[in-house]
Amino acid sequence: MAAEFVAKTDYQTDHTNPTQFILSHIKRRWILSIMLMFGAFTNAALAGVIGYYLGVAYNDLVLFTGGNATADATMNGIIGAAIGIVVSQVVRGVLQLMRNASSEAYGQLIERDVRDELYGSLLGKSMTFHDLQPVGEIMARVTNDVREMNLMMNPGVNLLVGSTWFLIIPLVSSPFIHPSLLFTPLVFIILHTAVQVSFIRQLQPIAEEVRASFGRMNSRLAEALDGLQVVKGAAQESQEIDYFNRLADHVRDQFIQQGRVEARYLSNLLLPLALVIGFIHSILLYQSGLIAAGDIIAYLWLIGLFGFPVFSSLNSLSRIALGHASAGRILEIINAKTDLDRNPQGYAEKMRGEIRFEGVHFSYTGEKQVLHALNFTIQPGQTVAIVGQTGSGKTSITKLINRTYDTTSGRVIVDGIDVREWSLEALRSQISIIEQDIFLFSRTIAENIAFGKPDAPMEQIVDAAKKAQAHDFITSFPEGYQTIIGQRGVTLSGGQRQRLAIARAFLTNPPVLILDDSTSAIDSATEDNIQRAIYAAAQGRTTILITHRLSQIRWADHIIVIRKGQIVAQGKHEDLLAHSDAYRRIFARYETQTVKQHSE
Repeated sequence: MAAEFVAKTDYQTDHTNPTQFILSHIKRRWILSIMLMFGAFTNAALAGVIGYYLGVAYNDLVLFTGGNATADATMNGIIGAAIGIVVSQVVRGVLQLMRNASSEAYGQLIERDVRDELYGSLLGKSMTFHDLQPVGEIMARVTNDVREMNLMMNPGVNLLVGSTWFLIIPLVSSPFIHPSLLFTPLVFIILHTAVQVSFIRQLQPIAEEVRASFGRMNSRLAEALDGLQVVKGAAQESQEIDYFNRLADHVRDQFIQQGRVEARYLSNLLLPLALVIGFIHSILLYQSGLIAAGDIIAYLWLIGLFGFPVFSSLNSLSRIALGHASAGRILEIINAKTDLDRNPQGYAEKMRGEIRFEGVHFSYTGEKQVLHALNFTIQPGQTVAIVGQTGSGKTSITKLINRTYDTTSGRVIVDGIDVREWSLEALRSQISIIEQDIFLFSRTIAENIAFGKPDAPMEQIVDAAKKAQAHDFITSFPEGYQTIIGQRGVTLSGGQRQRLAIARAFLTNPPVLILDDSTSAIDSATEDNIQRAIYAAAQGRTTILITHRLSQIRWADHIIVIRKGQIVAQGKHEDLLAHSDAYRRIFARYETQTVKQHSE
């Protein structure tokens, strides 16, 4: 599997199918497996001991009643049986504490490991993958599906392993009472196993639909909340509620369907039949003088042990089915192929900043081409403005430089090396992109500025903020640089967010700086200062400007005009005004917009 980055590499889990994936995680905690198996075995074995001691005590009473034993001998036998029961159950309780603790630890550790593995996989996926995946669906898999794998282990696998030993102990112990008493446990186990196989086959597709329908519901919820302003602005609250309710109803219906399958669980009928048949069989043996009266009690106690696997299997099999379905959904993400790889052994020298496009074609989905046969060169330290109408492909060009996406055909070359031959980490760490749609983390302002350089001292953070004209508004907050964005009612304007992003770029001091319409939300009062800051930042580094600001377009060393994904003109400002109709039209429109903005 190709990946941009892999957060964890020490899991080495099997991604062949959900079953192998689950088993590979279980094998990683083999000590807990031994503790779980041993605890489950001792639980069943010591539970069977109770029937043995009850039978012994009853036989002593029968002998005493028949005059074949003294009162002292009878009392000693009963006391001995009572002590045997008490000691065995105390030991059983201690061992069950170990078993349940190991089972709970198993579930929590697997949940943590799978979530870590899945999160690392998500970080390693390309933007093409994430562009096509609903955020709510991803969140459902990272949270609820991973949680289902925890519950699959505990109580699911815990109960299944325990119930399996409760099936084996009566089968092994019954022949010691009388060989023919093996018949009822054997037939019961065969029929019970057949019921379980049929039950799981019916339950598995329902469990898969339960998880899938929950993912669709969660996806719709996340989408509606993310676009809440649009929903409210269009007065579509009622329609969204109706749509969400239909999805919620479908989730409910799947759980009801699961309940219907569970209600037809035939082992609930097999258990009383086994008790009746076993009782009749043991009575017949007793009347034939082949077993003692106490053996009937011991045998019925053993048959009664089947009650635990019958009643627990409903819960355990449902949990395992849901966990298996969730593992399948998680593997769909982990196994999803991505065209990008991190290439850790690739070229990783300090970047000079020469960028060359050679016959570059690009498509996001493989269908409609966004860029067509682009050829241009940007020299180290040069400032280049890319202009064009909305949707012409300007931003797509910048995404190819740092390999957010790869070209469909053609090459993007940085410092004479194809970007695909660069170490992806080295490539991206030396290219800073400031976009129009700024994303800031719910952390302190200082942490947001230092995101690309987390070990930066506070003096450098403040200096970067001053260069980006952000220091004054930051210090106006009561907590200054320690203000947590998005909490305590602090809301940043678009211009403030963009200045923080520019400060982040100043701090990392990259050889290549790309500004994708990053000053669009800055008011005219701040524009002159920020323009000077950007001009200063552009010195000595390769700078690419996607902008409609005339002041930025004018001082660019080179201008590239894009129309419908193609280069229609390129050159200096004066040359383009003289010879390019496309540039004159774009320049005139930008000039009109600028005059209108300043007049307002």
